[in-house]
Amino acid sequence: MSTRRFSLLASAALALALSITLSGAAHAQGNGHGHGPPGGMPPGQAKKLVTMDHATDVTRQVLVDHGYKVVRVDVVNGTRVVYYRRGSHGHGHGLGPMQRIVIRPERERFIFDEAPKALRVDINVKLGF
Repeated sequence: MSTRRFSLLASAALALALSITLSGAAHAQGNGHGHGPPGGMPPGQAKKLVTMDHATDVTRQVLVDHGYKVVRVDVVNGTRVVYYRRGSHGHGHGLGPMQRIVIRPERERFIFDEAPKALRVDINVKLGF
């Protein structure tokens, strides 16, 4: 057997052994105790905790992604009111009328009043609802 052929076989054997070792280690990840959802719930059943600040930040981001300009955010009796308007997009038509989204906390989630359906869907998806 030539040195080159032996070197090639040794490299292939080493690669095979390494891949078997790594796949076994990757398979064992996450199988220990204490790594699942709280309270021993099945995967996917844990409730996601969302704060008012996070809901407001996600609302701002979705508005910007849809081409709106956030004017201000007011806090009124535990709710947040996000004022926004359509940007001009460089066409010289000025800004659109002022609109608003009211973010109300409910028992297990947030309600987005006065928001267009497309925005409401995107916000809920980004929040994981």
